[in-house]
Amino acid sequence: MSGTALLMWGMLFGAIGFGFFLYGKKQKSVVPLCVGIALCVIPYFIADVYVLVLIGVVLMAIPYFVRI
Repeated sequence: MSGTALLMWGMLFGAIGFGFFLYGKKQKSVVPLCVGIALCVIPYFIADVYVLVLIGVVLMAIPYFVRI
């Protein structure tokens, strides 16, 4: 179950990260661009589902709070 959940959460965060990346590239905004790259890459390095969800949610919240 852990492998399946990790795969699904990783795919979800990767898709959201791709959206952030495209938005940041189109708007020429650094924060969503970097968060998008991080969300696409981070599932490859985290092997625990709960840590992946926690870091993914924190990364998705960063563009809301950080406006540059």
